[in-house]
Amino acid sequence: MKNQKKILEKLKISELNEMQQQAQLAIHSSAEVILLSPTGTGKTLAFLLPIIQNLEKTTDYIKVLILVPSRELAIQIEQVAREMGSGYKVNAIYGGRSGTKDRIELKHAPAILIGTPGRIADHLRRGHLDMEELDTLVLDEFDKSLETGFEKEMMEILDYLPTNYKKVLTSATFGVRIPEFVKMKNPLVIDYLDDQRPKLDIKLVKSPNKDKTETLVKLLRNIGDKPGIIFCNYKDTIQFVSDGLKDAGIIHGCFYGGLEQKDRERALIKFRNGTHLILLATDLAARGLDIPELNFIIHYQLPYKEEEFVHRNGRTARMHSEGTAYVLYSEFDRLKDFIPDTPAIDLQEEYENPLPKWSTLFISGGRKDKISKGDIAGFIIKQGQLPKDAVGVIELKQDCAFVSVAASKAHEAIEKLNNQRLKKKKVRVRMI
Repeated sequence: MKNQKKILEKLKISELNEMQQQAQLAIHSSAEVILLSPTGTGKTLAFLLPIIQNLEKTTDYIKVLILVPSRELAIQIEQVAREMGSGYKVNAIYGGRSGTKDRIELKHAPAILIGTPGRIADHLRRGHLDMEELDTLVLDEFDKSLETGFEKEMMEILDYLPTNYKKVLTSATFGVRIPEFVKMKNPLVIDYLDDQRPKLDIKLVKSPNKDKTETLVKLLRNIGDKPGIIFCNYKDTIQFVSDGLKDAGIIHGCFYGGLEQKDRERALIKFRNGTHLILLATDLAARGLDIPELNFIIHYQLPYKEEEFVHRNGRTARMHSEGTAYVLYSEFDRLKDFIPDTPAIDLQEEYENPLPKWSTLFISGGRKDKISKGDIAGFIIKQGQLPKDAVGVIELKQDCAFVSVAASKAHEAIEKLNNQRLKKKKVRVRMI
Protein backbone atom coordinates (compact mmCIF):
# COMPACT_ATOMS: atom_id res chain seq x y z
CA MET A 1 0.00 0.00 0.00
CA LYS A 2 1.35 3.43 -0.97
CA ASN A 3 2.31 5.82 1.82
CA GLN A 4 -1.02 7.47 2.61
CA LYS A 5 0.47 9.90 5.10
CA LYS A 6 2.84 11.37 2.47
CA ILE A 7 0.01 11.73 -0.07
CA LEU A 8 -2.22 13.56 2.44
CA GLU A 9 0.68 15.84 3.42
CA LYS A 10 1.18 16.80 -0.24
CA LEU A 11 -2.53 17.64 -0.47
CA LYS A 12 -2.31 19.56 2.85
CA ILE A 13 -5.01 17.31 4.37
CA SER A 14 -4.60 16.17 7.97
CA GLU A 15 -6.94 13.18 7.75
CA LEU A 16 -9.66 11.63 5.60
CA ASN A 17 -13.27 12.43 6.45
CA GLU A 18 -15.69 9.65 7.40
CA MET A 19 -17.06 9.23 3.87
CA GLN A 20 -13.55 8.98 2.40
CA GLN A 21 -12.55 6.37 4.99
CA GLN A 22 -15.61 4.26 4.22
CA ALA A 23 -15.05 4.58 0.47
CA GLN A 24 -11.43 3.54 0.88
CA LEU A 25 -12.42 0.37 2.73
CA ALA A 26 -15.15 -0.41 0.20
CA ILE A 27 -12.95 0.04 -2.89
CA HIS A 28 -10.18 -2.08 -1.37
CA SER A 29 -12.58 -4.90 -0.49
CA SER A 30 -15.29 -4.93 -3.17
CA ALA A 31 -15.31 -5.31 -6.97
CA GLU A 32 -18.41 -3.10 -7.31
CA VAL A 33 -18.88 0.15 -5.37
CA ILE A 34 -21.47 2.91 -5.61
CA LEU A 35 -20.43 6.09 -3.79
CA LEU A 36 -23.22 8.59 -3.09
CA SER A 37 -22.20 11.83 -1.41
CA PRO A 38 -23.03 15.55 -1.77
CA THR A 39 -21.04 17.86 -4.00
CA GLY A 40 -17.95 19.25 -2.27
CA THR A 41 -17.38 16.38 0.17
CA GLY A 42 -14.18 15.04 -1.43
CA LYS A 43 -15.38 12.19 -3.66
CA THR A 44 -12.40 12.60 -6.02
CA LEU A 45 -9.87 11.79 -3.29
CA ALA A 46 -12.25 9.15 -1.89
CA PHE A 47 -11.90 7.00 -5.01
CA LEU A 48 -8.45 8.07 -6.27
CA LEU A 49 -6.57 7.20 -3.07
CA PRO A 50 -7.55 3.50 -2.81
CA ILE A 51 -7.31 3.04 -6.59
CA ILE A 52 -3.74 4.39 -6.65
CA GLN A 53 -2.88 2.31 -3.61
CA ASN A 54 -3.99 -0.81 -5.51
CA LEU A 55 -1.90 -0.09 -8.63
CA GLU A 56 1.19 -2.11 -9.50
CA LYS A 57 4.54 -0.41 -8.87
CA THR A 58 5.21 0.10 -12.58
CA THR A 59 3.00 -0.30 -15.62
CA ASP A 60 3.08 0.44 -19.34
CA TYR A 61 -0.67 0.01 -19.76
CA ILE A 62 -3.88 1.89 -18.97
CA LYS A 63 -4.95 0.47 -15.62
CA VAL A 64 -7.62 2.99 -14.59
CA LEU A 65 -10.26 4.66 -16.78
CA ILE A 66 -12.28 7.51 -15.26
CA LEU A 67 -15.26 8.75 -17.30
CA VAL A 68 -16.64 12.19 -16.43
CA PRO A 69 -19.47 14.38 -17.78
CA SER A 70 -17.48 17.60 -18.27
CA ARG A 71 -14.08 18.93 -19.30
CA GLU A 72 -13.70 20.80 -16.02
CA LEU A 73 -14.20 17.65 -13.95
CA ALA A 74 -11.60 15.83 -16.10
CA ILE A 75 -9.08 18.64 -15.51
CA GLN A 76 -9.89 18.72 -11.79
CA ILE A 77 -9.33 14.97 -11.31
CA GLU A 78 -6.10 15.09 -13.33
CA GLN A 79 -4.83 17.91 -11.12
CA VAL A 80 -5.68 16.08 -7.88
CA ALA A 81 -4.03 12.88 -9.15
CA ARG A 82 -0.85 14.76 -10.04
CA GLU A 83 -0.77 16.67 -6.75
CA MET A 84 -0.91 13.33 -4.93
CA GLY A 85 2.60 12.68 -6.32
CA SER A 86 1.95 8.99 -6.95
CA GLY A 87 4.58 8.70 -9.68
CA TYR A 88 2.08 7.26 -12.18
CA LYS A 89 1.45 8.85 -15.57
CA VAL A 90 -1.94 10.60 -15.59
CA ASN A 91 -3.66 12.16 -18.61
CA ALA A 92 -7.02 13.84 -19.19
CA ILE A 93 -8.56 14.01 -22.68
CA TYR A 94 -11.78 15.79 -23.58
CA GLY A 95 -13.58 17.70 -26.30
CA GLY A 96 -12.44 21.23 -27.05
CA ARG A 97 -8.73 20.48 -27.17
CA SER A 98 -6.50 19.27 -29.99
CA GLY A 99 -6.73 15.61 -30.99
CA THR A 100 -3.05 15.83 -31.98
CA LYS A 101 -2.20 16.81 -28.40
CA ASP A 102 -4.15 13.75 -27.21
CA ARG A 103 -2.20 11.43 -29.52
CA ILE A 104 1.16 12.82 -28.39
CA GLU A 105 0.26 12.33 -24.71
CA LEU A 106 -1.20 8.86 -25.35
CA LYS A 107 1.87 7.61 -27.27
CA HIS A 108 3.10 6.34 -23.91
CA ALA A 109 0.00 4.92 -22.21
CA PRO A 110 -0.94 6.60 -18.92
CA ALA A 111 -1.64 4.39 -15.92
CA ILE A 112 -4.67 6.59 -15.19
CA LEU A 113 -6.75 7.96 -18.08
CA ILE A 114 -9.50 10.50 -17.44
CA GLY A 115 -11.89 11.70 -20.10
CA THR A 116 -15.33 12.62 -21.36
CA PRO A 117 -17.23 9.73 -22.98
CA GLY A 118 -17.32 11.33 -26.43
CA ARG A 119 -13.55 11.84 -26.66
CA ILE A 120 -12.69 8.44 -25.12
CA ALA A 121 -15.08 6.64 -27.50
CA ASP A 122 -13.55 8.47 -30.47
CA HIS A 123 -10.00 7.38 -29.58
CA LEU A 124 -11.14 3.78 -29.01
CA ARG A 125 -12.73 3.69 -32.49
CA ARG A 126 -9.49 4.98 -34.01
CA GLY A 127 -7.44 2.33 -32.19
CA HIS A 128 -5.47 4.85 -30.13
CA LEU A 129 -6.24 3.19 -26.77
CA ASP A 130 -5.53 -0.33 -25.51
CA MET A 131 -7.85 -1.32 -22.66
CA GLU A 132 -6.86 -5.01 -22.41
CA GLU A 133 -5.01 -4.53 -19.08
CA LEU A 134 -7.65 -2.33 -17.42
CA ASP A 135 -8.12 -2.96 -13.69
CA THR A 136 -10.63 -0.27 -12.69
CA LEU A 137 -13.44 1.73 -14.30
CA VAL A 138 -14.79 4.84 -12.54
CA LEU A 139 -18.00 6.49 -13.76
CA ASP A 140 -17.80 9.79 -11.87
CA GLU A 141 -21.09 11.74 -11.66
CA PHE A 142 -22.44 9.01 -13.94
CA ASP A 143 -26.03 10.24 -13.84
CA LYS A 144 -24.88 13.63 -15.16
CA SER A 145 -23.14 11.85 -18.07
CA LEU A 146 -26.42 10.12 -18.86
CA GLU A 147 -28.37 13.40 -18.61
CA THR A 148 -26.02 15.13 -21.02
CA GLY A 149 -26.58 12.48 -23.69
CA PHE A 150 -23.51 10.25 -23.30
CA GLU A 151 -25.35 6.93 -22.77
CA LYS A 152 -24.58 5.63 -26.27
CA GLU A 153 -20.86 6.47 -25.96
CA MET A 154 -20.65 4.96 -22.46
CA MET A 155 -22.22 1.70 -23.70
CA GLU A 156 -19.79 1.67 -26.62
CA ILE A 157 -16.78 2.23 -24.34
CA LEU A 158 -17.75 -0.65 -22.06
CA ASP A 159 -17.78 -2.98 -25.09
CA TYR A 160 -14.05 -2.30 -25.52
CA LEU A 161 -13.20 -3.22 -21.92
CA PRO A 162 -12.05 -6.66 -20.68
CA THR A 163 -14.51 -8.93 -18.89
CA ASN A 164 -13.08 -8.59 -15.38
CA TYR A 165 -12.42 -5.21 -13.73
CA LYS A 166 -13.39 -3.20 -10.66
CA LYS A 167 -16.34 -0.80 -11.09
CA VAL A 168 -16.80 2.41 -9.09
CA LEU A 169 -19.79 4.69 -9.70
CA THR A 170 -20.21 8.07 -7.99
CA SER A 171 -23.11 10.51 -7.79
CA ALA A 172 -24.48 13.40 -5.73
CA THR A 173 -28.10 12.64 -6.64
CA PHE A 174 -30.91 11.18 -4.52
CA GLY A 175 -32.71 8.10 -5.89
CA VAL A 176 -30.31 7.69 -8.80
CA ARG A 177 -30.96 4.88 -11.33
CA ILE A 178 -28.04 2.56 -11.97
CA PRO A 179 -27.79 1.99 -15.74
CA GLU A 180 -28.28 -1.63 -16.78
CA PHE A 181 -25.38 -1.60 -19.27
CA VAL A 182 -22.88 -1.28 -16.38
CA LYS A 183 -23.97 -4.82 -15.36
CA MET A 184 -23.52 -4.44 -11.63
CA LYS A 185 -24.47 -7.63 -9.81
CA ASN A 186 -24.10 -6.93 -6.09
CA PRO A 187 -22.59 -3.46 -5.52
CA LEU A 188 -21.53 -2.18 -2.12
CA VAL A 189 -23.31 1.17 -1.62
CA ILE A 190 -21.69 3.95 0.43
CA ASP A 191 -24.48 6.50 0.95
CA TYR A 192 -23.79 9.85 2.59
CA LEU A 193 -26.57 11.80 0.90
CA ASP A 194 -28.50 12.05 4.17
CA ASP A 195 -25.90 14.67 5.18
CA GLN A 196 -27.06 16.98 2.40
CA ARG A 197 -28.70 20.41 2.85
CA PRO A 198 -29.69 20.36 6.56
CA LYS A 199 -28.39 23.92 7.14
CA LEU A 200 -29.60 25.56 3.95
CA ASP A 201 -31.58 28.77 4.32
CA ILE A 202 -33.79 29.55 1.29
CA LYS A 203 -34.88 33.19 0.95
CA LEU A 204 -37.21 34.75 -1.61
CA VAL A 205 -36.38 38.17 -3.06
CA LYS A 206 -39.08 39.91 -5.11
CA SER A 207 -38.20 42.29 -7.93
CA PRO A 208 -40.67 45.10 -8.67
CA ASN A 209 -39.74 44.87 -12.37
CA LYS A 210 -39.64 42.08 -14.96
CA ASP A 211 -35.97 42.96 -15.49
CA LYS A 212 -34.52 41.71 -12.19
CA THR A 213 -31.01 43.08 -12.68
CA GLU A 214 -31.51 46.17 -10.50
CA THR A 215 -32.80 44.02 -7.64
CA LEU A 216 -29.88 41.60 -8.15
CA VAL A 217 -27.39 44.46 -7.80
CA LYS A 218 -29.08 45.64 -4.60
CA LEU A 219 -29.04 42.08 -3.23
CA LEU A 220 -25.32 41.66 -3.98
CA ARG A 221 -24.56 44.94 -2.23
CA ASN A 222 -26.54 43.72 0.79
CA ILE A 223 -24.67 40.40 0.87
CA GLY A 224 -21.26 42.12 0.71
CA ASP A 225 -17.78 40.68 0.22
CA LYS A 226 -18.70 36.99 0.17
CA PRO A 227 -18.26 34.36 -2.58
CA GLY A 228 -21.31 33.09 -4.44
CA ILE A 229 -22.76 31.89 -7.75
CA ILE A 230 -25.65 33.44 -9.68
CA PHE A 231 -27.43 30.74 -11.69
CA CYS A 232 -29.15 31.41 -15.03
CA ASN A 233 -30.73 28.93 -17.43
CA TYR A 234 -29.28 30.29 -20.68
CA LYS A 235 -26.01 31.80 -21.88
CA ASP A 236 -27.95 34.70 -23.45
CA THR A 237 -29.32 35.54 -20.00
CA ILE A 238 -25.80 35.41 -18.57
CA GLN A 239 -24.66 37.95 -21.16
CA PHE A 240 -27.62 40.22 -20.34
CA VAL A 241 -27.05 40.00 -16.57
CA SER A 242 -23.29 40.39 -17.00
CA ASP A 243 -23.81 43.66 -18.89
CA GLY A 244 -26.04 44.90 -16.05
CA LEU A 245 -23.45 44.02 -13.41
CA LYS A 246 -20.70 45.73 -15.41
CA ASP A 247 -22.81 48.89 -15.64
CA ALA A 248 -23.22 48.77 -11.85
CA GLY A 249 -19.45 48.32 -11.36
CA ILE A 250 -19.72 44.82 -9.86
CA ILE A 251 -16.71 42.63 -10.70
CA HIS A 252 -17.61 39.07 -11.70
CA GLY A 253 -16.78 36.09 -13.92
CA CYS A 254 -18.90 34.06 -16.35
CA PHE A 255 -19.05 30.29 -16.88
CA TYR A 256 -21.17 28.43 -19.43
CA GLY A 257 -20.90 25.83 -22.18
CA GLY A 258 -20.47 28.24 -25.09
CA LEU A 259 -17.22 29.73 -23.78
CA GLU A 260 -13.83 28.69 -25.13
CA GLN A 261 -12.21 26.06 -22.90
CA LYS A 262 -9.41 28.45 -21.90
CA ASP A 263 -11.95 31.08 -20.81
CA ARG A 264 -13.92 28.51 -18.79
CA GLU A 265 -10.78 27.33 -17.00
CA ARG A 266 -9.64 30.87 -16.21
CA ALA A 267 -13.09 31.84 -14.93
CA LEU A 268 -12.89 28.97 -12.43
CA ILE A 269 -9.29 29.78 -11.46
CA LYS A 270 -10.18 33.42 -10.70
CA PHE A 271 -13.27 32.36 -8.76
CA ARG A 272 -11.35 29.77 -6.73
CA ASN A 273 -8.61 32.19 -5.76
CA GLY A 274 -10.89 35.12 -4.83
CA THR A 275 -10.14 37.44 -7.77
CA HIS A 276 -13.83 37.11 -8.58
CA LEU A 277 -16.23 36.81 -5.65
CA ILE A 278 -19.18 36.33 -8.00
CA LEU A 279 -19.61 33.79 -10.80
CA LEU A 280 -22.47 34.00 -13.31
CA ALA A 281 -23.15 30.46 -14.48
CA THR A 282 -25.50 27.95 -16.03
CA ASP A 283 -26.20 24.57 -14.43
CA LEU A 284 -22.83 23.45 -15.79
CA ALA A 285 -21.50 24.81 -12.47
CA ALA A 286 -24.11 23.08 -10.32
CA ARG A 287 -21.93 20.04 -9.62
CA GLY A 288 -18.71 18.23 -10.40
CA LEU A 289 -16.50 21.33 -10.23
CA ASP A 290 -13.68 22.09 -7.85
CA ILE A 291 -14.78 25.42 -6.42
CA PRO A 292 -14.54 26.73 -2.86
CA GLU A 293 -17.09 26.76 -0.09
CA LEU A 294 -19.71 29.38 -0.93
CA ASN A 295 -21.70 31.61 1.37
CA PHE A 296 -24.60 31.90 -1.04
CA ILE A 297 -26.09 31.11 -4.42
CA ILE A 298 -28.73 33.11 -6.28
CA HIS A 299 -31.34 31.66 -8.62
CA TYR A 300 -31.68 34.52 -11.11
CA GLN A 301 -33.76 32.07 -13.13
CA LEU A 302 -35.31 29.00 -11.59
CA PRO A 303 -34.31 25.61 -13.00
CA TYR A 304 -37.00 23.48 -14.61
CA LYS A 305 -36.45 20.44 -12.36
CA GLU A 306 -36.29 20.08 -8.60
CA GLU A 307 -33.16 17.95 -8.97
CA GLU A 308 -31.19 20.87 -10.44
CA PHE A 309 -32.59 23.18 -7.74
CA VAL A 310 -31.09 20.80 -5.16
CA HIS A 311 -27.73 20.60 -6.96
CA ARG A 312 -27.46 24.38 -7.28
CA ASN A 313 -28.27 24.79 -3.59
CA GLY A 314 -25.73 22.08 -2.75
CA ARG A 315 -23.01 24.49 -3.84
CA THR A 316 -23.52 26.52 -0.67
CA ALA A 317 -24.82 24.32 2.17
CA ARG A 318 -22.15 21.66 2.14
CA MET A 319 -21.37 19.11 4.83
CA HIS A 320 -21.46 20.62 8.33
CA SER A 321 -21.70 24.20 7.04
CA GLU A 322 -24.39 26.80 6.50
CA GLY A 323 -25.40 28.62 3.35
CA THR A 324 -28.16 30.71 1.79
CA ALA A 325 -29.99 30.22 -1.50
CA TYR A 326 -31.77 33.33 -2.77
CA VAL A 327 -34.66 32.93 -5.22
CA LEU A 328 -35.06 36.09 -7.30
CA TYR A 329 -38.51 36.50 -8.87
CA SER A 330 -41.00 39.05 -10.17
CA GLU A 331 -44.78 38.95 -10.62
CA PHE A 332 -44.13 37.59 -14.12
CA ASP A 333 -42.41 34.46 -12.74
CA ARG A 334 -44.35 31.42 -11.59
CA LEU A 335 -42.71 29.89 -8.52
CA LYS A 336 -42.36 26.13 -8.85
CA ASP A 337 -43.95 23.71 -6.39
CA PHE A 338 -40.55 22.80 -4.97
CA ILE A 339 -39.89 26.41 -3.80
CA PRO A 340 -40.72 26.90 -0.09
CA ASP A 341 -43.72 29.16 0.48
CA THR A 342 -42.12 31.90 2.60
CA PRO A 343 -42.51 35.71 2.61
CA ALA A 344 -40.05 37.64 0.47
CA ILE A 345 -37.29 39.41 2.41
CA ASP A 346 -36.89 43.20 2.46
CA LEU A 347 -33.54 44.43 1.20
CA GLN A 348 -31.81 47.13 3.23
CA GLU A 349 -30.52 50.38 1.81
CA GLU A 350 -27.80 49.83 -0.78
CA TYR A 351 -24.22 49.43 0.44
CA GLU A 352 -20.90 49.57 -1.46
CA ASN A 353 -20.14 47.13 -4.26
CA PRO A 354 -18.46 43.89 -3.09
CA LEU A 355 -14.75 44.30 -3.85
CA PRO A 356 -12.35 41.34 -4.29
CA LYS A 357 -9.08 41.59 -2.39
CA TRP A 358 -7.06 39.54 -4.90
CA SER A 359 -5.79 39.77 -8.49
CA THR A 360 -4.54 36.87 -10.64
CA LEU A 361 -1.07 36.73 -12.19
CA PHE A 362 -0.23 34.46 -15.14
CA ILE A 363 3.31 33.01 -15.12
CA SER A 364 4.65 31.35 -18.29
CA GLY A 365 6.33 28.40 -16.57
CA GLY A 366 4.96 25.15 -15.18
CA ARG A 367 5.60 21.53 -14.22
CA LYS A 368 7.38 20.68 -17.50
CA ASP A 369 9.96 23.35 -16.58
CA LYS A 370 10.58 21.55 -13.24
CA ILE A 371 8.93 24.44 -11.40
CA SER A 372 7.10 23.75 -8.13
CA LYS A 373 4.59 25.76 -6.10
CA GLY A 374 7.35 26.44 -3.58
CA ASP A 375 9.54 27.86 -6.36
CA ILE A 376 6.74 30.20 -7.41
CA ALA A 377 6.02 31.35 -3.86
CA GLY A 378 9.72 32.10 -3.31
CA PHE A 379 9.97 33.90 -6.67
CA ILE A 380 7.07 36.23 -5.82
CA ILE A 381 8.07 36.87 -2.21
CA LYS A 382 11.81 37.41 -2.85
CA GLN A 383 12.05 38.89 -6.34
CA GLY A 384 8.60 40.48 -6.26
CA GLN A 385 9.27 41.77 -2.72
CA LEU A 386 5.77 40.89 -1.55
CA PRO A 387 5.01 39.90 2.05
CA LYS A 388 3.87 36.29 2.55
CA ASP A 389 0.30 37.31 3.34
CA ALA A 390 0.06 39.08 -0.05
CA VAL A 391 0.43 35.74 -1.89
CA GLY A 392 -2.69 33.59 -2.11
CA VAL A 393 -3.65 30.48 -4.07
CA ILE A 394 -1.10 29.02 -6.53
CA GLU A 395 -2.41 26.77 -9.32
CA LEU A 396 0.37 24.98 -11.19
CA LYS A 397 -0.25 23.61 -14.70
CA GLN A 398 2.01 21.74 -17.12
CA ASP A 399 3.19 24.84 -18.99
CA CYS A 400 2.08 27.79 -16.83
CA ALA A 401 0.89 28.86 -13.39
CA PHE A 402 -1.74 31.19 -11.94
CA VAL A 403 -1.18 33.00 -8.65
CA SER A 404 -3.48 35.25 -6.65
CA VAL A 405 -1.74 38.25 -5.10
CA ALA A 406 -3.11 41.15 -3.08
CA ALA A 407 -4.87 43.44 -5.56
CA SER A 408 -3.09 46.49 -4.15
CA LYS A 409 0.33 44.91 -4.88
CA ALA A 410 -0.33 43.29 -8.29
CA HIS A 411 1.01 45.98 -10.64
CA GLU A 412 4.05 46.54 -8.46
CA ALA A 413 4.78 42.78 -8.49
CA ILE A 414 4.48 42.51 -12.29
CA GLU A 415 7.05 45.28 -12.78
CA LYS A 416 9.57 43.40 -10.63
CA LEU A 417 8.82 39.87 -11.92
CA ASN A 418 8.15 40.10 -15.66
CA ASN A 419 11.01 38.74 -17.82
CA GLN A 420 12.91 37.57 -14.73
CA ARG A 421 14.30 34.05 -14.20
CA LEU A 422 12.23 31.52 -12.28
CA LYS A 423 14.73 28.72 -11.68
CA LYS A 424 16.35 28.37 -15.13
CA LYS A 425 13.51 29.81 -17.20
CA LYS A 426 12.90 33.45 -18.05
CA VAL A 427 9.15 33.91 -17.52
CA ARG A 428 6.51 36.36 -18.61
CA VAL A 429 4.28 37.63 -15.82
CA ARG A 430 1.03 39.48 -16.51
CA MET A 431 -2.39 40.02 -15.03
CA ILE A 432 -5.41 38.13 -16.37
